[in-house]
Amino acid sequence: MTTPLLIILIGFLIFLGHYLAQLFQRTKVPDVVGLLLVGMLLGPVFHLIDPTAFGRAGRVFTNLVLVFILFESGLEVRFNQLRSALRGTAALTTLNFIVTALVVSALAQWLTDLDFLSSLILGTILGGTSSAVVTTLAREVHILPQTTTTLVMESAFSDVYTLGIPIALISFSTGATLNVAGLFSQLLVALVGALLAGAGGGYVWLTLLSKVPTLLKTRFSTPAFAFILYGVVELLQFSGPIAVLFFSITLGNLPLLRRGWLRPVLPDQTVELTTVEKDFFAEIVFLLRTFFFVYVGLSIVLDDPELIALGVGMALVLFVVRIPVVLAAADKTTPQFDMALMSIMIPKGLGAAVLATLPAQRGMPGGATIQTITFAVIVATTVLCTVLFFLLEKRRILGFYQLFFGPPRPREAPGGPVADHSGAAPGK
Repeated sequence: MTTPLLIILIGFLIFLGHYLAQLFQRTKVPDVVGLLLVGMLLGPVFHLIDPTAFGRAGRVFTNLVLVFILFESGLEVRFNQLRSALRGTAALTTLNFIVTALVVSALAQWLTDLDFLSSLILGTILGGTSSAVVTTLAREVHILPQTTTTLVMESAFSDVYTLGIPIALISFSTGATLNVAGLFSQLLVALVGALLAGAGGGYVWLTLLSKVPTLLKTRFSTPAFAFILYGVVELLQFSGPIAVLFFSITLGNLPLLRRGWLRPVLPDQTVELTTVEKDFFAEIVFLLRTFFFVYVGLSIVLDDPELIALGVGMALVLFVVRIPVVLAAADKTTPQFDMALMSIMIPKGLGAAVLATLPAQRGMPGGATIQTITFAVIVATTVLCTVLFFLLEKRRILGFYQLFFGPPRPREAPGGPVADHSGAAPGK
């Protein structure tokens, strides 16, 4: 595709993104499906654009999207929501990863010619959720803030598992020594290091703002610092997404932190985005996520019908096993509608797609099989998640989830009257 045509296409995609967003507001049909479809038509169907032509720029772009989305989301999180969400986030993230890895590994062992280690690698690659998809959908529905925080944090925290464990297993399969105790200690260090780096980065940036007030006059200085923090934390082999998330949470909660013994050590300057700045960042996030989902569609490799069908079947099974995971990990007082929403939030992202290419690059015998199944699961879980989201918003499948999560439970909405999460639309 020539440069002029590519520029025309970019402009077309921006208009298409706005149209699909408006369509979503009117019909609750998620725009993610349309953007994925456009990407698939441009890439694997008609071969108009080759995603490999983007090279490293594609990886940089996906990380850029995550930084912006997590930064914007973290500013809205408050410590009372965080405390409530932390109770279930660790359990939900860990249990979902373990169950997903075991189920996918068992299915791969049973239905493919992959050996045990290759099947386990496939399962651990698919053990997390996509921050971009989860954050986008969770913020478009009327649920408790604690539920939104739990889902956003799960998608970020799962990166610790889905990056560390598959890479360790792939290295072991190619001749390296696998040290289980060392692996889990590395995961713990990566998690704690990211948390400390995020909170510490927030303190450092607030101190800089108090010393150099001219930084407040620019709208992009704080996200720029978030980029620097992300890169430094990744270079230290910690989790960049978690660091950015807690960096923005620290910025948004400074007034709550400036109490007691923390008052003299914390700067007086806080970061509060104005309406103009919020609109500015929202537009940037909108543009980035539009191109992100088109890029995901471009990156799909679907070249084996049998393995594609197996990947779709695995996705269906994962939606079923997610229900007992939510039952076991979620707070029993969580509204029934919120638990139903948590049960469908398992889309797999581009991080899984990148990891799926590593076995083939390392010369593993089942590398091509792992890659094809992973791409099929990514597409299937993303499409199914958005379709189920639409049906749940319309209260078409709420009765099914009531079979597992019990009768509706009205809940006092923060700062307002009782919010009925039983399935009736607000105000009806």
